[in-house]
Amino acid sequence: MLALTRKVGERIVIDDNIVVTVVSIKGDSIRLAIEAPKEIKVYRGEIYDAIVAENKQAAIPCELSELDGLKALRIKK
Repeated sequence: MLALTRKVGERIVIDDNIVVTVVSIKGDSIRLAIEAPKEIKVYRGEIYDAIVAENKQAAIPCELSELDGLKALRIKK
């Protein structure tokens, strides 16, 4: 991890195509502007954590008894 000290208006450049600029500082809050190509996804930490948790939940296999209920829905040709 890299920890930097920046003042308002100063920037951090990541991999030539991502620029993080300190826009303002008020008390304990820092406002950042992030410039990145559209194909790069940028999330707030809590949103990213929720997405990861949802993906893990979706990957958990169902109980076989739950799948048995789907057999009754099978359309016969």
